Amino acid sequence: MAASGGTGYRNGATSRNSLKPDKLFSPNSHPKSSLKSKSLPNSALRRSSPASLGAAKDDGGVPGRVRVAVRLRPRNSEELIADADFADCVELQPELKRLKLRKNNWDSDTYEFDEVLTEFASQKRVYEVVAKPVVESVLDGYNGTIMAYGQTGTGKTYTLGRLGEEDTADRGIMVRAMEDILDEVSLETDSVSVSYLQLYMESIQDLLDPANDNISIVEDPKTGDVSLPGASLIEIRHQESFVELLRLGEAHRFAANTKLNTESSRSHAILMVHVKRSLKGRDPTLSSDIGGNSHLVKTLKPPIVRKGKLVVVDLAGSERIDKSGSEGHTLEEAKSINLSLSALGKCINALAENSAHVPVRDSKLTRLLRDSFGGTARTSLVITIGPSPRHRGETTSTIMFGQRAMKVENMLKIKEEFDYKSLSRRLDIQLDKLIAEHERQQKAFEKEIERITKEAQDRISEAEKIHSNALEKERLKYQKDYMESIKKLEDQLMVKQKKLGGEKVINEAVAASASSIIANGEGSAASALKEVAELKRLVNKEALLRKAAEEEVSNLRSQVSQLKRSETSCNSEILKLRKTLEEEQNQKKKLEGDIAILQSQLLQLSFEADETSRRLDIGEPGKVLSSLDSLVQQVKHSQAQEPANGEKASVAKLFEQVGLQKILSLLEAEDYDVRIHAVKVVANLAAEETNQQKIVEAGGLSSLLMLLRSTEDETIHRVAAGAIANLAMNETNQELIMSQGGISLLAVTAVNAEDPQTLRMVAGAIANLCGNDKLQTKLRGEGGIKALLGMVRCRHPDVLAQVARGIANFAKCESRASTQGTGTKAGKSFLIEDGALPWIVQNAKNEASTIKRHIELALCHLAQHEVNAKDMISGGALWELVRISRDCSREDIRTLAHRTLLSSPAFQAEMRRLRIDY
Repeated sequence: MAASGGTGYRNGATSRNSLKPDKLFSPNSHPKSSLKSKSLPNSALRRSSPASLGAAKDDGGVPGRVRVAVRLRPRNSEELIADADFADCVELQPELKRLKLRKNNWDSDTYEFDEVLTEFASQKRVYEVVAKPVVESVLDGYNGTIMAYGQTGTGKTYTLGRLGEEDTADRGIMVRAMEDILDEVSLETDSVSVSYLQLYMESIQDLLDPANDNISIVEDPKTGDVSLPGASLIEIRHQESFVELLRLGEAHRFAANTKLNTESSRSHAILMVHVKRSLKGRDPTLSSDIGGNSHLVKTLKPPIVRKGKLVVVDLAGSERIDKSGSEGHTLEEAKSINLSLSALGKCINALAENSAHVPVRDSKLTRLLRDSFGGTARTSLVITIGPSPRHRGETTSTIMFGQRAMKVENMLKIKEEFDYKSLSRRLDIQLDKLIAEHERQQKAFEKEIERITKEAQDRISEAEKIHSNALEKERLKYQKDYMESIKKLEDQLMVKQKKLGGEKVINEAVAASASSIIANGEGSAASALKEVAELKRLVNKEALLRKAAEEEVSNLRSQVSQLKRSETSCNSEILKLRKTLEEEQNQKKKLEGDIAILQSQLLQLSFEADETSRRLDIGEPGKVLSSLDSLVQQVKHSQAQEPANGEKASVAKLFEQVGLQKILSLLEAEDYDVRIHAVKVVANLAAEETNQQKIVEAGGLSSLLMLLRSTEDETIHRVAAGAIANLAMNETNQELIMSQGGISLLAVTAVNAEDPQTLRMVAGAIANLCGNDKLQTKLRGEGGIKALLGMVRCRHPDVLAQVARGIANFAKCESRASTQGTGTKAGKSFLIEDGALPWIVQNAKNEASTIKRHIELALCHLAQHEVNAKDMISGGALWELVRISRDCSREDIRTLAHRTLLSSPAFQAEMRRLRIDY
């Protein structure tokens, strides 16, 4: 699909990569170990600077400086013929990381870079030294940029975008970077997504969706961060799909045939890789206590997510119209490319010179790269050059661009946030599990009650039946025995009566004969008496049997009573079980109410998560942290609060709603996380001047000093020292800090601290106290100056900048006191007495502008007091004052140094002795 003026879309062919000859790369070179977190120091535009070279080898200095590598393209077939009689215009010294640019056969200029890559350097070596440190930073949660700059036809697209389909060793930075990213991330918890764009004629177009050809840039009004909400964002899970996307995007990119390159890029290609990683070891836990009428969430710790963005920029090549032969539409494209590259160069020049105004809005390219140069990203630049002496001018321009880029410093910032959405999903799952478990236990409990009730009823019925049968059998048995005994007794009685009746008749008949009757009657009476005795014995026996039967009946009745009592006990147990069941049902209703409350909290938590994510994306970590503390307190006390009009309260509003006393009370909490969040809230509140007086009046200053005194945790020390530094910006608060022994506590903290950020906060607090004229003597007496000088052991530029600021403030107060005659000390400066002068002189030429500016001010203020002149002359400070008066970039400091030298008789005499023309 052709475009006017000879420009068309790429068709995916590899003719663009024809820059590589048969013996372009060699496996001779061995990549050095990549540096993950350190960056090279800021260096000026220089030639053969041994100090800068040493810094480059040690890789020390400013962590966020732009790293620049230069790569030389070998001669192509045309140059092998046309320049056969001429030497290359450049000479590489990779072991010294130097490049010599020949002016002629006898003169050359030497430049130094972070890496120098010859024409034999492999693609793997280029990736290891240029891109891998940036990729590792992106995996750690930072933003990173890899960019190629150079004349058209010098191998930028080959370095970045080569797919390596024919030979895997030829893979470019884009393909290798994605391989490393996919190897490191976990596809279960992490995500990787890409956008592929081109900037053509100041129009941003989507290479993955050609119909989307006018994407707008959206800037956050508060942070200035740029985003492209209209661009396609494709999630990547396999390397093959990513290579296919690159092939698709390359086919849609504009290219044209020029004299310098048969397939010259006519647009800037931008690959954006978004990496979202969840930190391991911080899984949230949800512990609950179910008892009585409460269901409380004990701990609620959301997981932490780090978001890094990798931007790979393949810039279109700069070109001269007379050499490229562009005309018509191709000429308009060349003009647009050169204008955007010129705007980028202006921005880099302004950043390198610390200019107050950086023209980032002159081009869409500079707006898109706002975070890459002077922002928060780790940036690595590879500049590509050719060997041909015919293009010495373009080669020189490219080298100078790289030299200026090495002076740009970025402030690296990790992109970290709390994953409330993941926490909300986990809580939903936990709720579902709890509800299901509760229902399961409830059903099991009901079934158990039914089973126990049925078993008790069956046992009672069986016992009643057994006892009833036993009673009936015993009753029938005793009744039968009783009837038999009665019948037997009646029979015996009848026999006795009959016998007694016969005897009576006989006695009447023989009454006449007394002796005969008596004789006969005595024998009968004896027999009757015997029978009566036997009958009595039987009656007694029957009475005993009857008594035993009655006792047996009594025992059976007792057993029946006992069974009835057992039945009553079983019924009582059944009633208790039914009562317990009713209580469980009531508890179920209460638990359902608690679950409903927790679900409402989850809805609020989800809303808070969306708001928190949005604020973290736009760079408001302080407010998010404050809101997090408020949320933690709400969850811990089960106090649901409704959002105000859908917007999250600011720190000031949180201050009013929660109450300062409640926040300060949490500084003494036993829970470590609560105490950390509380001190962070206080630190954020102290950053606002309107809150500082309230914090001091409520005892917040004393609480912060107590934390320094009582705890050994360095994180608490760092945040507390930052809050004290904010409070120390007020003169009244400075006197309170000194009166409560604050300088001694800060000095002890500085001695024990190892973390550079903790030292920076402590040094900042002491530096603010150094600016108070009334506290000079006391501050020095309690070890403030020695604490400042002790922190230079860290050598971190941010710490050194705060130390230099404190020394400058102290020297300024001394100078003002001596000039106005209000000083309490007539002798030489406390700084000189405490041994600060050698460090001041040593760092007067420090490459970091913030350190250098404060050191220069300190020297000027020390020199204004004549009594210090002798020590400054012997310590070498005179030479630095002369240099400052001549070469300082700031006119006010330069004027102050000049005036000081002219007004000091001692300095004037020494300059005459040394024959310094001044």
